[in-house]
Order: sequence, then structure tokens, then C-alpha cells
Amino acid sequence: MEATSRRILWVDDEIDLLKPHLLFLQARGYHVDAITNGDDALALMRENTYDLVLLDEQMPGRRGLEVLEILRREDPHLRVVMVTKSEEDRTMTEAIGRRVDDYLVKPTSPRQVLSVVTRILQGSDIQQQQVAQDFASRFGRLSMKRHEASTPADFAQLYVELTDWHIRLEQVGERGLLDTVHSLMIEVRQDFGQFIIREYPRWMRGAEDRPPLSVDVVREHLVPLLGEAPVVLVVLDCMRLDQWRVIAPLLAPYFEIEESWHYSILPTATPYARNAIFSGQFPDQIAADRPEWWDASDDEGSLNAFEDALLREQLKRLTGHDVPVHYEKIFTDREADQVRARIMSALRTPRSVVALVFNFVDLMTHGRSESPILMEVAKDEAALRDITRGWFERSTAFSVLREAARGGYRVVLTTDHGSILCQRPTTVFARRDATSNLRYKFGGDLKAENPAHVFATTDERDLRFPPGKLGMSYVVALDDYFFVYPTKLREYQHRYRNSFLHGGISPEEMIVPVATLTPRPTGGGEPFDG
Repeated sequence: MEATSRRILWVDDEIDLLKPHLLFLQARGYHVDAITNGDDALALMRENTYDLVLLDEQMPGRRGLEVLEILRREDPHLRVVMVTKSEEDRTMTEAIGRRVDDYLVKPTSPRQVLSVVTRILQGSDIQQQQVAQDFASRFGRLSMKRHEASTPADFAQLYVELTDWHIRLEQVGERGLLDTVHSLMIEVRQDFGQFIIREYPRWMRGAEDRPPLSVDVVREHLVPLLGEAPVVLVVLDCMRLDQWRVIAPLLAPYFEIEESWHYSILPTATPYARNAIFSGQFPDQIAADRPEWWDASDDEGSLNAFEDALLREQLKRLTGHDVPVHYEKIFTDREADQVRARIMSALRTPRSVVALVFNFVDLMTHGRSESPILMEVAKDEAALRDITRGWFERSTAFSVLREAARGGYRVVLTTDHGSILCQRPTTVFARRDATSNLRYKFGGDLKAENPAHVFATTDERDLRFPPGKLGMSYVVALDDYFFVYPTKLREYQHRYRNSFLHGGISPEEMIVPVATLTPRPTGGGEPFDG
């Protein structure tokens, strides 16, 4: 790779002995200036621009660490590699504390120095080229997998891989190939919609080949972990797979992560999918067992008011005995200390489940449609991922999970549904009694202007809904469509186009992560410092 534009300053009082190293770098196209002491090096750097400084620690006059301290004041972003004969931990720790980019212990070979220089100065370019090459070699197989996809696992694996490519290409700035991934994802989304229209009613009627659904999460992932020690269940509401992918590395130092996926039930919205997780039941079963809980208004406040009771009943049904449950729904981090204190107390109860629902991602997704500032900050999938990671790093959720790891508690982490960036409006004709969601509606005499944009049914059994009124219809949006009314066409188009919405049929909304987190031995320690 060409490196002629890269300028390096090497500061070492024994620079004559490093002639082979200098020639080796110069032969690879680097411009290298050499100087024997810190004061002359500082003067040279004030007159010239360098991409990297190789700085000896043990020099007459100013030590390397003293030079580094001045450098950091004058040019905080200059890249520096400390080179020293000292193997003392104190020297290395002090250098790292003053933000060196790397650390080499003499004697070093020319090849070692080149490796460090290349990683620092050209690492991002090399990574971009490698990711581009990897994707190009994989693209043909991805296209073939899209044509061959015929099972829930096929679509899940394809969606997972496309999500990973989207993140990798975006991270290295490979914009051109991102468009290719996006185009392939559009095709996959269309195929997926037709697949769900065809297969979902079968799944609701007990087909043996159905995928793991929301109703299976507790039975398949939580119950096998039950024992003497408490287990933590964390639900991050409205978390897409790509959002999980960017917060998982934050958890990796604390937990061994076993990742899987499940399909959110329809509609992919909190009142249905999250109730299905906590109850292990479909909406018709919940309504039959607890008719006083069922509210046909589709209001989250009423439909999701009994998650703790639903979880207790499900655990008793699955285990044959009462399992102590501590349940928290956290909307804000303002009461982090109180939340942690309550969880600390709950984790003292043997054989219990501590169930935690964090609503920030869902609140942000909803609020984005109403806030021009949020709309600008979270303007696309990559920005939404960045905001999610930024929140999570400082959140009560991450704090609680770190404490769980230190206490040796296992965790099941999942979500109820994802969201999709909606771009295209589609008109629906409905009466005033229709539900208000923009990705699904049910009510009397519902009709979509373009039937190709929706999954429509008049049979509540296709969704495992309780029996509805005579003439009740159900429509669920496909792809990235959102519903508009003929009388409010322009208003809805302007307000909700380019919004992250949920409730419909897309891989982004339906194929969601579930992870089992097992504390690493190094993460052990005192549980909850309070």
C-alpha cells in the first residue's frame, strides 16, 4: 500500500543504531525524520506536521514521558508510540495513562516496528479493503441464500448475516457496498413478507415446524437456568438485532454470551409481543383466562399492566411450584440508585426470578417521530445504533448487568420486538373505532387501498386473537409501509415518513435476539455494592 504521504518522527538518543529500522520504513514509502533528544524533537514538531512519533523513554535531558506530557498539551491527537528498554510495569502504565497509541520494548526488529506503524497509520484503510473483499467474495452466496430461503431459520440466518455486514461496512466507511446490502435487504424483506403471509396462520394453528416465538422465550431460555441462585430476566423494549450487536461487546468482558433468536408474534408491538413473553400465551389465551384484563382499545397502559402476574403464573405452570418474582419496569435512569437497591434486595431471595423491563429504546423510537431534534440525531439505522450504545453505556441497565456478573448471576436478555425505518405510506380506509397504530390496525370494515402492501384477514385465529365483533378485520403492514388515512394523507406522510415504527411484518421487527449471559470467572466478586 502506498504510504508516501505519511510522515514519522523517531526520537531516540541511539538513533544511529536504528538505521536498519529507518531504512526498512523508508523502503515501505514512509517519510522518516530522526532526532536524538526531546527538546529538538519538540522544536521540530512545532515547525512540521507528523502523522506519528516514535518516542524513546530513556534519553538524556527530557525523558520520553516528559516529552509526551508536553506533546499531549500542544497536540492532543498526535499519535505516539513509546519505545523503551524498560519492562517495568510502572513505566508502561504511566505511558498508557498519558494516552500512547502503543508501547514497544527494545530490542525491536524492523518488522515489529513496521507492524505497529502500519496498524496505527493505515489500519483503517486496510480494514476497509479487507471488509470490502470479504463482502465481495460472499455476495454471490448471499444472493443465492436469498433465493433459497424457505424456512424460518433460513430467513433468520440471512437477516443476521446481512445485519452483521451492514454494521461492518458502515464501521469501516464502505458506503458503496452499503447500498448493495441495502438493496439486498429490500429484496429479502419482500420475500419475508410473502413468507409470513403464507406461514404465520399455520404457526398459529400449531404447525410443528414453526420457529421459536415470543411465547417460547421463558420456557426455552429462562426455566432451564432456574436453581438455587436467582436468575435475571432483562427485556429491552423495541430493540433491533443491530442495536443488540453494538451493545453486546460492552457485555462481553463480563459475560460469556450465548446468542439465539426468536420471532416476535404479530402484531410486533408491546401490548402483544411482550405479554406473550411474560405469559407464554397468545392473546386469545390471555383473554380467555383473564377476560377482565383484556382491553380491545390496544392501549399499552392497560394491556401491559399485569406482566408480573403473568410471569408468576407461567413459571408455576412450567415448574409446578411458585417461583418468587421481583418485577421492575424502568422508564428513566433518574432513580438508578433506588432501582439498584431494590434489585439488590430481591437477589437475596433464593430460587427467584428478577424481571426487568427497560423502556428507553422504545421511548426514543416513539419520541423520534414527535421531535425534530431526535429525528435529526437518529436519522438512520447507524445513528440509531450509536444512540442506543451511548445510552446503554451509561444506563441503569448496564450497571445492573455488571453487578449481576460480579455476583455470579445468570441473565436472559431479550426484547419483545424491533422496529423498521418506514419510508412509504399506504392508504387504509377505516371507521373511527379502528386502532391507531401506523403499522397494524383492526376494526370494522377495514380495507387497504393496495392489498399487496398488507397482510389482511377477517379470521382472528390467524393472529390468535380473541373472537372479535361481527365484521372485524385485521391488517398488518408489510415491508416499510405505514398507514395513512385518505382524509389526513399529507399530514401523516409529512409527519411519519422516515420514522422508526413497529407493529408490522419485517425481519427488523420480527426476528429479534435472545441471549443467555453467564458471568465470566474474572467478573466475580461481591454482589451489588449498593
